[in-house]
Amino acid sequence: MLALDLRGVRAVVALAAHPDDLEIAAGGLLLTLAAAAPGVRVHYVLFTGSPERQLEAQAAAWAFLPGVRLTMATHELPDGRLPAHWGSAKEIVEAAAREVPAELVLAPTRDDAHQDHRTVAELATTAFRDALVLHYEIPKWDGDLGRPNLYLPLDEPTARRKAELLHSCFPSQKGRDWWDDEVFLGLARLRGMECRSRYAEAFTCHKAVLQLQPTPTDNS
Repeated sequence: MLALDLRGVRAVVALAAHPDDLEIAAGGLLLTLAAAAPGVRVHYVLFTGSPERQLEAQAAAWAFLPGVRLTMATHELPDGRLPAHWGSAKEIVEAAAREVPAELVLAPTRDDAHQDHRTVAELATTAFRDALVLHYEIPKWDGDLGRPNLYLPLDEPTARRKAELLHSCFPSQKGRDWWDDEVFLGLARLRGMECRSRYAEAFTCHKAVLQLQPTPTDNS
């Protein structure tokens, strides 16, 4: 099983169609990245959301990414209608690609059942051709969880911290019948089992480049 080390990543673009998408799917990665690579630049792009929900997302970004160089671009495209606003969504993604020389991009999966998620996922791979694009999974009513091929093991404190922050940062969602620790930690436990860890988050990578670094020569 191949291990990828992201500690050298210097610039990340995180794309989210809706407030809380990114944190539900990749909150553990955000916490891990902030701890492992302090000072990394993270540009968070949010496509939809009411003013209340966008404030929640902004608070969550700072909570999940302490110590990073964080910037946010928030937009108010209509929720559930991104395919009909494809041109505007494309310009948002391309603007992020122009602004940030990203080495890592986080986006939804291309086969996600939600049309907004699929739109963002498809645009990510066309705009960021020189970055590693990791597609995250979002549990939902549609039951569209697939077969990921890349895992981030999470220790128990990180997994529980993720769940804790989801509750504290997104109070508007607490009334939803699926918003609870059993969903958040249950999926993390299942993905952990798949990679021999207690907990994990899972991603799909459709294309990556293998680089073999030359061995330094001792000329002393």
